[in-house]
Amino acid sequence: MVDQRNIVSFIPLFLLLWLKLFHFELTLEQQVQQLSSPAERAALLQLRSSLGLRSKEWPRKADPCSNWIGVRCQNGRVVGINISGFRRTRIGRRNPQFSVEALANLTLLQSFNASNFRLPGPIPDWFGQKLHSLRVLDLRSCFITGVIPPGVGNLTNLTSLYLSDNNLTGVLPNSLGQLSVLSVLDLSKNFINGSLPTWFASLGNLSSLDISANHLSGSIPPGIGTLSKLQFLVLRQNNFTGALPVELWSLPQLSFLDVSSNNFTGQLPNSSSIANATVGQLNISHNMFYGGLTTILRRFSSVDLSGNYFEGNVLDFMVNASIGRNCLRNVTGQRTLAECASFYAARGLAFDNFGRPNSTGDSAGKASGMSNKTKILIAAISGGVGLFVLLLLLILLLLCIRKRGNSSQRGNGVGPAPAGGSPPHPGAGSSIKFSSVGDSFSYHELLQATSDFSDASLIKHGHSGDLFNGVLESGIPVVIKRIDIRSTQKDAYLSELDFFNKVSHPRFVPLLGHCLETENEKFLIYKAMPNGDLSSCLHYKKTVSEDDKLKSLDWITRLKIATGAAEALAYLHHECNPPIVHRDVQASSILLEDKYEVRLGSLSEACPQDGDTQQSKITRLLRLPHYIALAYSELIPLKHQLPVETYGQSSEQGTSGSSTSVCAYDVYCFGKVLLELVTGKLGISAASDAEAKEWLEQILPCITIYDKERITKIVDPSLIVDDEDLLEEVWAVAIVARTCLNPKPSRRPQMRHVLRALENPFKVVREENSSSARLRSTSSRGSWNATLFGSWRQSSSDVAVIPAASSTRIERESSLKHSGTTGSEISLQNVGGDMSSISPEPSGVEGLKS
Repeated sequence: MVDQRNIVSFIPLFLLLWLKLFHFELTLEQQVQQLSSPAERAALLQLRSSLGLRSKEWPRKADPCSNWIGVRCQNGRVVGINISGFRRTRIGRRNPQFSVEALANLTLLQSFNASNFRLPGPIPDWFGQKLHSLRVLDLRSCFITGVIPPGVGNLTNLTSLYLSDNNLTGVLPNSLGQLSVLSVLDLSKNFINGSLPTWFASLGNLSSLDISANHLSGSIPPGIGTLSKLQFLVLRQNNFTGALPVELWSLPQLSFLDVSSNNFTGQLPNSSSIANATVGQLNISHNMFYGGLTTILRRFSSVDLSGNYFEGNVLDFMVNASIGRNCLRNVTGQRTLAECASFYAARGLAFDNFGRPNSTGDSAGKASGMSNKTKILIAAISGGVGLFVLLLLLILLLLCIRKRGNSSQRGNGVGPAPAGGSPPHPGAGSSIKFSSVGDSFSYHELLQATSDFSDASLIKHGHSGDLFNGVLESGIPVVIKRIDIRSTQKDAYLSELDFFNKVSHPRFVPLLGHCLETENEKFLIYKAMPNGDLSSCLHYKKTVSEDDKLKSLDWITRLKIATGAAEALAYLHHECNPPIVHRDVQASSILLEDKYEVRLGSLSEACPQDGDTQQSKITRLLRLPHYIALAYSELIPLKHQLPVETYGQSSEQGTSGSSTSVCAYDVYCFGKVLLELVTGKLGISAASDAEAKEWLEQILPCITIYDKERITKIVDPSLIVDDEDLLEEVWAVAIVARTCLNPKPSRRPQMRHVLRALENPFKVVREENSSSARLRSTSSRGSWNATLFGSWRQSSSDVAVIPAASSTRIERESSLKHSGTTGSEISLQNVGGDMSSISPEPSGVEGLKS
């Protein structure tokens, strides 16, 4: 029998041996994870410097294999680099370039992902000579320019090549045909031209090909039908012509085919030439396909045939299909008989006339036998009925205009807009070309991107839908808005799509795509902004390595943000026809890119201005109650005339028309955003009427054209403005903000003048010389400066919210001292340090009408 005491005595020895063995394995694993090549370490440090990567992601003193984000190693050698979405250092952002020469020393590199990282410049041709081990090259959204270099064709181990959403030009090089193991090729959203080369047939392993949104033309080579592994093919938004190769329909694994928005033509092949049915999607919309529908469509679970010239009957199995704007029988929303007949006649084909028999001459014969007396009688009756209908329509129109004029309209006042859906854009109810407003995503893709729309992905519950953070399968970060059409206006999402369909400007948040396949929920997918919005970025936490105190944006960045937002609003107000009102201008609507470039968001409420500046006299007469409102508002004591209009219609209605008042709503909201930038008090732009009133009563008395030092009482304490020039800029922006907050919309400056003032802040508070000032006061009243200070003059008298009588008295005494005239006659058009140059200006708002 074994002595139990001996066994117990061996237990400590076993434990000691086990601990030593575990320590040995742990040490061996750490050694494997460490970078063993000094040359590769030097190459990584060179890459870190040339690209301006931050120490937060790539700390200089740490081991790259174990501590650098995105660096993957095997056996002590670098095999993968992923800098997707990284931010450059401040120095690196000044002059970003495609500086990746150090990659040539990473001889075992298998993948390089720099998507969403700025690499302006051409792809170096040496990629093909140096990176022989490269399998994945991802350069999506990198701002790359130039042509695809032929050297890329020497990357014969490449399995995935992503070059989409750049500025690539030129034709596709023939050397790409050497990439025989390539599985994924994405060249979409560039400016590549020329025809589709025949070498595509040599890419036998290709499973996904996307060359959409380029300038490619010509026909599709039949050899593309030999790609037996092809599953995903996107050719949309090019200039392709001719028929689709019959071989293409026979590809056995094809599950997604999108050739929309081209000039393809021809008929659908018969089902006898296709492979077995698969679950997939087909989009051949907005082309010139014609003829009857065939059972080949049974292969796809979802089809979009809209915008073609198909004729005949709709097949029974076509349940989930878009078939608008065709020539089909017994279906609404089709083309006119004239369109269809003309199309078929031009090709020498017979059109089935929507299944109706052609007209005969019987009716004409009967008409010819009709007596002249009968014709006159019919004409008289028709004329009387027509006149009656015309008068009835005119009466209804006048009643509608009157009702519209007397009702409270959103945007005419300065308070928050009422709840409910926004009016549609012009043509929002018409057919939207969805292919021109981003990609079409599947619901399954969005579920994957947001982890089934989990609470962890939720950003906030917006008034037009819930916002979620997401990451697409390609690694691109996005923001997805989920719209429940059961709880919002049914077609509200169409208004936003229509906005992006008709309005294009770099100051708006990019719409990447949409998902409309579910019945009760619609989804819009936007590009994620690295710096979020102004409300979350004005004060932000420092990095973990620093203290945990809040850090604020410096004044130069704040002024840059203000100017960018003004540029976006000026485009809506003055470049769009008709002008568009944003209606939701606040800090959370101002989104910020990595360099704090402004991208204006919250566009679901945007709509055309309400009314027309060239209204008829009848329309104006029907708005007599607005004149009454004007007279009534003039009788209100000044201390109650806060910039929150609570007396029905704006007084502006009676002066300059509703279009100015609607645009002025954006100007007022923008004034509150400017105050947030000056004071650092977040929440002003999104506050309720009562809260805004309380804030403005505290802030506005400290904004005066006569005393620069008074502004220091309200400036954000975290701002460093000890420099006199910076303080004058802050002072000038505060003055611009106050002009925007005039309670009378007609006396607010137009947004284009606000933009000019923010671009030239010193001109707001400085005077060039007395002689030029006097000249401008008489001859340049239509300039942006005159308009701005015409508004300031009115603001000084209208926005009397200074609670202490001494504050008002100081301002009046200052003006009387320097001008020798009454406050109502003073023109602050060219106010500067020398107040003696202020010259009289007639009363009125002439400058505002420029």
